Amino acid sequence: MQRNGVMECSVCHSKVVAGTPRSISRAYDKHKSKISSKQRVLTFLLVSGDCVLVGLQPILVFMCKVDGKFQFSPISVNFLTEVTKVFFAMIMLIIESRKQKVGEKSLLSVSTFVQAARNNVLLAIPALLYAINNYLKFIMQLYFNPSTVKMLSNLKVLVIAVLLKFIMRRKFSIIQWEALGLLLIGISVNQLRSMPEGTKTFGLPVTAIAYIYTLIFVTVPSFASVYNEYALKSQFDTNIYLQNVFLYGYGAIFNLLGILGTVIVQGPESFDILRGHSRATFFLICNNAAQGILSSFFFKYADTILKKYSSTVATIFTGLASAAFLGHTLTINFLLGISIVFISMHQFFSPLAKVKDDKPAGTLELGDAQKHRSSDSSFVNMTAGAADDASHISDDRKPLLPI
Repeated sequence: MQRNGVMECSVCHSKVVAGTPRSISRAYDKHKSKISSKQRVLTFLLVSGDCVLVGLQPILVFMCKVDGKFQFSPISVNFLTEVTKVFFAMIMLIIESRKQKVGEKSLLSVSTFVQAARNNVLLAIPALLYAINNYLKFIMQLYFNPSTVKMLSNLKVLVIAVLLKFIMRRKFSIIQWEALGLLLIGISVNQLRSMPEGTKTFGLPVTAIAYIYTLIFVTVPSFASVYNEYALKSQFDTNIYLQNVFLYGYGAIFNLLGILGTVIVQGPESFDILRGHSRATFFLICNNAAQGILSSFFFKYADTILKKYSSTVATIFTGLASAAFLGHTLTINFLLGISIVFISMHQFFSPLAKVKDDKPAGTLELGDAQKHRSSDSSFVNMTAGAADDASHISDDRKPLLPI
């Protein structure tokens, strides 16, 4: 319940100033220090699933190439991926609606959709940024091998950390910043001499073009991830599958506009979105859809940094799979880079690197409310910086996440 710019949790009755990025970020910082065994299991499952899906993605993209080129339009793959995710979200909404108790507002009612559409209009921004990023994923494959693309994407971790620092006022310790520095070193070691010398495209050195794409490839999705986390958590009371309908719906619209733009430039024959598709592209669409759905759970119930670090773990999976199925060589640079990356991860999440907790600015907690909350379930509410799922579902009778 919101009143005079203050959100009050209906369960634990904690109060916090609503709607500011700082309050959302600091609420999560306090929340994540008190995770239960169920949440640890959930985190493990999220990270494990993300490693497999993200690790497979560049492999499948590479397998879709014929003679070093794509026979299909990358935008068509992204459009079909977004449609698949919308379809999945709608199915889950129907399942969720059947589990609702008598008297609860239906998730499928017109009024629910209209209200959720108004409250979650900010999701259009990350949807647009993701549409751009998903196209760049294909372009990057023209210049780098799959394991290198995965390593380059890990640069997003540092960019995201900077964005969280200045946009959402997230605090990081000196040790954590050093860990991010180690991550950059690991990526750089893997990148040494990864491109054939003298190769040119469009009359320019391929490395110059690749660096331009890399800059966009790193910054655009980083902004999208931070903004997506803010948008999802600021409307924490909205069902995640309902939020996904809008997020992926916006993404489908933007990719459809991209297809229409291609038709204008290349002619009506390019409107055939199934042209050039194969069994590999079908698996790629399914993988990308599953990856996007899993990411929404990371952003709403976990944290952007954790999501990107879990994707970093996928690097070793990508490298091994590339060596096993595509014949790529595991160089000493790759092995050294991976070792440094894992040291960085261990250092970043080490208890010694934890930022000392202090009371978030703008937080108002009533003394009476404190008496009714146990030490194991008292969290800052994380809906708009004030609704914490863990404290509300600590009861074993309720699932950790919506099913």
